[in-house]
Amino acid sequence: MSRFDRYILSQLLQLFGFFALVLVAVYWVNRAVGLFDQLIGDGQSALVFLEFSLLTLPNAIRLVLPVAAFAAVLYAVNRLTQESELVVMQATGFSAFRLARPVLYFGLCVMIMQLVLTNLLVPASQRTLSARSAEISQNITGRFLNAGQFMHPAKGITLYIREITQTGELIDLFLADERRADERVIHTARKAFLVRGEVAPKLVMLDGATQTLARADDRMAITRFSDFTLDLAGVVNVAGGGALSLNALPTGDLLFPSDEVMAAAGAARAEMLEEGHSRLASPLLAVAAALLGFSALMQGGFSRFGLWRQMGLAVGLLIAVQLIWTWAGSVAIQSANAWPMVYLAPLTGIVLALGLLAFSQRPRRLRGAAA
Repeated sequence: MSRFDRYILSQLLQLFGFFALVLVAVYWVNRAVGLFDQLIGDGQSALVFLEFSLLTLPNAIRLVLPVAAFAAVLYAVNRLTQESELVVMQATGFSAFRLARPVLYFGLCVMIMQLVLTNLLVPASQRTLSARSAEISQNITGRFLNAGQFMHPAKGITLYIREITQTGELIDLFLADERRADERVIHTARKAFLVRGEVAPKLVMLDGATQTLARADDRMAITRFSDFTLDLAGVVNVAGGGALSLNALPTGDLLFPSDEVMAAAGAARAEMLEEGHSRLASPLLAVAAALLGFSALMQGGFSRFGLWRQMGLAVGLLIAVQLIWTWAGSVAIQSANAWPMVYLAPLTGIVLALGLLAFSQRPRRLRGAAA
């Protein structure tokens, strides 16, 4: 790598780090506010909030990397143009394609970062986040169990606990189930405790009785027990107990989906392929964004007022590429054979950038010159 390439690349990476830090902070704070209301409101500690916030960071970084790369290129090229550094390099014979080489290196660096995030860190963090969400959702003691008051964890369910010990034992429990129109069931127990189940927690009651009232003939049946286990799957709603999330699956399972994986995820083959190829195509958007920003700014010459018109062109082109990305993703979901559409947006951005670089090298006629 030549000294000029190293100099431009260092400028781009420094600015990229600054813009990425700012954008990630803005996105993370916005996400953290919702997490704070949800977790702290459910009775979780600040350590759980911090853990969930850190697990959302890889996905936040993945989303802002292309935008940060685009902003870094615009700022750096505009500053280098204002300081006449790029003008001097063009005067020495550097073509637009030669000037774009460090920008290409920069885009490849960002692409590698995003490949690692998209295919390794984000799926791993999402799997951990889903597991912790399911674990916290099953811990209903922190969500709605309070001693000395009547609680309604679900429609038709009334729960009362006289005392909750420090070890989690529930003393003198009363549980009324009126969800069925033909009967009413009341469980009472001197002691109870919660254990974790596969889908939802289970309530183990000791030394109690179950009263069942049939409304049709007003007959009551009483069953006394020394221990009784009640599955709370129909009483509480547990997050994370349903289908697997696509963003938590490994990339290999998405690119080559089996019937078992599709059944576990509850997704069609087209959705799996679209998600898998999007993980490979989205890093190319970083290369396309960097080259688009540079090639658009190369359309203007030196000006004391800056390259604002060229910046507007670059932003418009980036928005167009993003619209193509959204449209192509919706098309790819419709059919399993349409997954190549996912690569349309980054390839379109790269082709547009190459076309603008070629157009910037055309001979320019001075203003007022004779026809």
